[in-house]
Amino acid sequence: MSPRHHDHPVATAPSALTTPTNTRRRARQHLLRWTVGLVLGTMQLMVAGCAALTNPVADGVPVHRVPDELLGESKNDRETIPLTWLRREPTDKFLLAPGDTIGVWVEGVLGDRNANPPIYIPGRFSFTGRNEPPAVGFPFLVREDGTISLPLIDPIDVRGMTLRQAEDAIRNAYTVDNKILLPGRERIIVSLMLPRTHRVWVIRQETGGFTVGTEGTVAVSNKFASGHVIDLPAYDNDVLTAVGQSGGLPGLDAFNEIVVFKGVLNKGGNGKAIMHELEQLPPGGCDYWAEQMGVRIIRIPLRMVPGTPPPFSPEDVILETGDVVFIEARNEEGVFYTGGLLPPGQYSLPRDFDLDVIQAVSFVNGPLVNGGFNVDNLNGALIAPRIGGPSPSLLVILRKTEGGAHIPIRVDLNRAMRDPRERILIQPDDVLILQETIGEAVARYVTQTVFLDFLGFFVNRQDAQGTVNVSTP
Repeated sequence: MSPRHHDHPVATAPSALTTPTNTRRRARQHLLRWTVGLVLGTMQLMVAGCAALTNPVADGVPVHRVPDELLGESKNDRETIPLTWLRREPTDKFLLAPGDTIGVWVEGVLGDRNANPPIYIPGRFSFTGRNEPPAVGFPFLVREDGTISLPLIDPIDVRGMTLRQAEDAIRNAYTVDNKILLPGRERIIVSLMLPRTHRVWVIRQETGGFTVGTEGTVAVSNKFASGHVIDLPAYDNDVLTAVGQSGGLPGLDAFNEIVVFKGVLNKGGNGKAIMHELEQLPPGGCDYWAEQMGVRIIRIPLRMVPGTPPPFSPEDVILETGDVVFIEARNEEGVFYTGGLLPPGQYSLPRDFDLDVIQAVSFVNGPLVNGGFNVDNLNGALIAPRIGGPSPSLLVILRKTEGGAHIPIRVDLNRAMRDPRERILIQPDDVLILQETIGEAVARYVTQTVFLDFLGFFVNRQDAQGTVNVSTP
């Protein structure tokens, strides 16, 4: 019996193209090509659209390398000057001069001998703002040459005399020089009826008010000029009295300075036209206008560093007829601008104290150590979802130089929070642009774009199953 043969499959060598190793290798290569393409495409989009990579002012000058003349001067060490500097020295002697009206009574010469002298009682509050005492006699004006004209005698020069000295001069004229009255029997009374006044103009170019925008922007409204004609009595004709009767010291919307144009209304011409020119004077145009008019200009700063001598003399605060006191509005001189990741707008700078870069970001409601998260209380969101992102820290300040050019100053907000030397002061016309650094932009992109989900079983039985799902970041 021949042996029984069993058929077995013949083993053949596997093809080199279909081995499991080659299949996995091709899958990895295919995945790598797709991954590289996705990364390159993403990087191309990031380079084209990421503001951190296309920031034109990112390469600014570091704060520690900025010249001192561009850093600005601090205002925190200034204090309001003593208001007595704005007032002339008080005196207890009233010296007569042209424009004064005095009351004179000479018994038997002015009025009947047996009649009582007339009495002038001013209103409870006169135009001088003071309680004037009653005056006795008939009114006589001190003329431009300093003399008064009385009956039966030549004019008497009373300029520079006190009331007592004027009374003695009148008595001498009637009893000694002209022998009209018997010495020792005369009755003469001299009193001040109306003091001379100095007419000045006060032009206040302050704004009409402020408007608060929806994002905190303070917009200054148009100029609102007001003119006041004030008659200042003798010995009260000073800057303090003038501004006190026209609305007080300059408001926050005006320069903390008082400008006096000496005798500008005495130059002739149309007074209304001059007032209109002053009301419409552009910011910083006082010196040029005074030079064109050929008048002297006096600047009185209201805040100075303690111990600094005032740049004006006591005589400079005394006002005469024809002077103009001018209070200039700040307008757009005291503002700075924001852009980038800061709420765009125009913001008013504080007039009397400093605003550094950290305070400025907070002042405009910008992101400051909050992961760049825009807090919106309308939906109650106070914390960014998930892990959040980095806080933008690259702030560039475009600062105007004297020549009109702009220099970019780079500020690291993270360093400024720790180092006061990095907290540069904001100056008028500064432009603040906040952006992310490249590292911050990449970190934000990754945390907002790449998400990893993990799914696992912690209970896996025939009668029950439990899963956990974890997402990062």
